[in-house]
Amino acid sequence: MRSFKLRLSFLDKASLALLGLALAFSFLAVKPLQERSRLLASRVSPEASTDADAKVAERYRFLGAGEEGKEQTATDWLAKLYGIGRATGIELQSARYATPQAGGRIARYEIVLPVSGSYAQIRDFLKRALVEIPVLSLDQMALKRDNRTDGTVAAELHLTLHMVRP
Repeated sequence: MRSFKLRLSFLDKASLALLGLALAFSFLAVKPLQERSRLLASRVSPEASTDADAKVAERYRFLGAGEEGKEQTATDWLAKLYGIGRATGIELQSARYATPQAGGRIARYEIVLPVSGSYAQIRDFLKRALVEIPVLSLDQMALKRDNRTDGTVAAELHLTLHMVRP
């Protein structure tokens, strides 16, 4: 009986090692993450994961409910936005508001808000506003500084509140 010797080149060995690492990564990292994602999706809203109408209803509930589940009006959200501005040291100037007429249940309240402060203050204001007001979106931002040495930045923020019509 002849003995069979398998001679592998360095490239063959490297390829096999890479294949082994890919399989190990798949079983040790990808599979558990897929399972966790599936569990989280079913935990968030089990009834909405199966029915499109339920998903739409959940979206309307999200846009209609505010803090502690009570319904918030546009003035409530604007007061919260003003409070965030004061807390972050942003100088809020007069704002312009518009409510474009569109069909459907979702109302948009467009806000053009001129602010001034340091760049860090404006960034902190936006970060907090977008986290604390979940129905708010930042649509556009323009920054202007009079000269390089001036620490104050003037910004014009275009924000939108997305809410369910009463």
